[in-house]
Amino acid sequence: MAKQGTIHLKLLDAEGRPLPDRVDIELRHQFLSDLKVARDVDGSKTIKIDGLHQMPQGLYKLLVRPRQFRVTQQFVNVKSSGVTEVEMPIGPRATDGEAGYKPRIVVKFKDFVELPYEDAIEPEVERLQIGPWSQIGKEFPGATLRRMFTSLPEERIRELMDRAREMDPDQSAPSLLSYYMVDCPPGVDPQTLADAFLRWETVETAYFDPPGSEPQVSPADDPRFANQGYLDPAPDGIDAEFVWPRAGGAGFAGGDGAGLRVIDLERGWTFGHEDLAAQGATLLHGSIRDGSRAHGTAVLGEICAVDNALGGIGITPHVTSVDAVSYWGSNRPDAILAAVDRLSFGDILLIEAQVPLGIWLLPIEALLAEFDALRLATALGIVVVEAAGNGGHDLDTYTDGSGTAILNRAAAGFRDSGAIMVGAATSATPHSRCDFPTWGSNYGSRIDCYAWGENVDTTYSSPGPNPPPSTTAYTSAFNGTSSASPIITGAALAVQGMALASLGYRFSPHQMRALLSDPATGTASANAAVDRIGVMPNLRAIAEGDVLNLAHDVYIRDYVGDVGDPHTGAISASPDVILRPVAVPDPQAAFGQGSGTENLSSLGYVAEAGQDNYLYVRVRNRGGSDAANVTADVYWSPVASLVAPNLWHLVDSTTIANVPAGDLLTVSGAITWPAAAIPATGHYCLVAIIGTDADPPPGPGDFIDWQHFRRFIQENNNVTWRNFNVVDNEPDPDSADPDFVALPFVVPGAADRARQMGLEVVARLPRGAKLVLDAPRHFVDLMRERSPYVVFDEEAGRARVPLNPRGRRVLGPGLLKAKSTADVRLLVHVPEEARKADYQVFVRQTSEGEEVGRLTWRLAPRGWRDPCDPGLPVS
Repeated sequence: MAKQGTIHLKLLDAEGRPLPDRVDIELRHQFLSDLKVARDVDGSKTIKIDGLHQMPQGLYKLLVRPRQFRVTQQFVNVKSSGVTEVEMPIGPRATDGEAGYKPRIVVKFKDFVELPYEDAIEPEVERLQIGPWSQIGKEFPGATLRRMFTSLPEERIRELMDRAREMDPDQSAPSLLSYYMVDCPPGVDPQTLADAFLRWETVETAYFDPPGSEPQVSPADDPRFANQGYLDPAPDGIDAEFVWPRAGGAGFAGGDGAGLRVIDLERGWTFGHEDLAAQGATLLHGSIRDGSRAHGTAVLGEICAVDNALGGIGITPHVTSVDAVSYWGSNRPDAILAAVDRLSFGDILLIEAQVPLGIWLLPIEALLAEFDALRLATALGIVVVEAAGNGGHDLDTYTDGSGTAILNRAAAGFRDSGAIMVGAATSATPHSRCDFPTWGSNYGSRIDCYAWGENVDTTYSSPGPNPPPSTTAYTSAFNGTSSASPIITGAALAVQGMALASLGYRFSPHQMRALLSDPATGTASANAAVDRIGVMPNLRAIAEGDVLNLAHDVYIRDYVGDVGDPHTGAISASPDVILRPVAVPDPQAAFGQGSGTENLSSLGYVAEAGQDNYLYVRVRNRGGSDAANVTADVYWSPVASLVAPNLWHLVDSTTIANVPAGDLLTVSGAITWPAAAIPATGHYCLVAIIGTDADPPPGPGDFIDWQHFRRFIQENNNVTWRNFNVVDNEPDPDSADPDFVALPFVVPGAADRARQMGLEVVARLPRGAKLVLDAPRHFVDLMRERSPYVVFDEEAGRARVPLNPRGRRVLGPGLLKAKSTADVRLLVHVPEEARKADYQVFVRQTSEGEEVGRLTWRLAPRGWRDPCDPGLPVS
């Protein structure tokens, strides 16, 4: 254990490896500038500083020399008693020591201050008594004020700000013309210079401007396409493949980014890469840093690698325009402004940068000037995608210099730039937040979306200039929020392109952020409450969702009134499976839209033995496009309370050539049920499954897994069954039970294994009616029906259970064996004087309290027919 008053410091590079250099460590008391401890130490070892128990307690600022090392934990709390032990990661400074970098501070004057937006305005500051510039000049010789924003003339900046306020009345960004920068004279500590300005009454804020860095840490003929799992269907990826317009009418116009412009903000690219050159990207502002070429080239490859026979393919390979702005040789806010001036409403700006602030590695909007510039962009309708940064921090806990939690959506001081902030997750499903030993994705309530933060396959480049940067390199190891943010950018371009092509307008930044971060159309991370990085957009779900509604959505009704949504209503009273003994000359006229029979559920349900019968299927399309070649598979099953797939028997299939959009009822041609295939005269359950190439119909084998079967029943609108029968309510005098109408059915077990099942019988019969369940004795025992009122027939091995004829009766649950079947009958007696009316009885089979099957009978007078039904009367 460390002795009292000892601090242990550990120096690491960006990859977590010890540094071999000798370094000078200095602890300086935050108030007592002459009180400090310095050590010349070997950076490859753990550094131990002793004797701190003799120093005053309080915060000490940690300084490191030489300057190429950056301290990621800036302050150390030294206690006068007890043990102080800290492991201090120290990494290479992001750009200190690089050619072109000069330490500087940002000075923002209060809005009421009126100064000419020019460089070298120190005399005006002094003349207008805005602040004691002469004192600054004496204390920091060589310091000068210069404009932060130089990419546009002052008149254009004012025009953009005025337009932003018109377009977005809530636009809260102050004037960009109140921002200036001061380069630090040699040997001057930036924070000391900023503190001097903060003492001025006219200054709103002044802060060190950290150098920043990139957040490091037809496809078939593109040979690397197979490696690009982030393009795959959810939950693996964002399903970019589904929305690409392709031959044969697949996909959607605009899903490849056509009609959109994107600008990438960072520091380096190789625009001539073989998989990017055709995009014609150019640098609009700033300079290219050779050491950053690999990063920017990888980013653009994810977004828009060309659809050719080389490398991979971008998420939006046909984006209309792609360009770049660099903050190398400039600054981030001015680079943002330069991009804003080139973008239109609905275009995309990607921010590939992060900033170190003390122990934090943060998204750039943590700095006020960057925030105001981004807020201007979103107020003008530009969709901004921003990397959250790779600090592994909970952004909810970050506070700025005033102690305000500016990145916590639940905090009073939260400030919203309107940007879509992106975290990073593992590539394997289920996706978890990247939290590796050397880096981790930032997280918190401010994060909107996530995407792959590892194993991303994309274009790459060597640094250059000697030898020249590579134009043929690729990588499969791009990572961090750097790789995640281009994926979300591509998703935004695809969504915006589809909106433009189909709706004729683009989404606002607010609308786009809501769409991409919607849990209903995104893939949640493995543990959303812990990961806290939002969702990964699912482009298929967004395209098919009710905001865009681009795809066809063909459905078949479970009951009259079903509109294709998940529901808790009847699942076996479909009006859209029609059985007739004679073929109908014009099925569309007889049963389709405008026929008058759209909502009838009794158009045909009895199979006539000894002859061919004919089946018709009706479907609707509530989607945004016509559906071609809709297939319908029809099965028959014995009447059962659970129409388990092991009971299904295929009758045949048919194809409907076109089902138009507009929710219009469209009828198939006849499916012939040959006489030889009809088992016997009687009532049967008819199962219909519909599908298209984009949503192929499953078969019975897909439902052997019980959970798949349950989910399919509850969540899908392309399967239904007609387990609804109309029978005579007058008993047959020749039957074994002449006083009762017998309603036989089967109670099956699940297809996979023994499961607890219950049975519920609901009847709406008149006074004087009787209702009895006749079932095998073992079934009655399984349902735990033991009472003096249960009558057993020992010889037949059956039992009769009295039921409520005017209410609900629950039996069980009991453990039914896999694929078991119990032949059960309901015996119904309707008093003779009440037989002129029709009544209803239904049975529900349940599993764990949820309905998994239902069958319904209408007991009608002999010869009864629906007054609107042209079909046959009850026989």
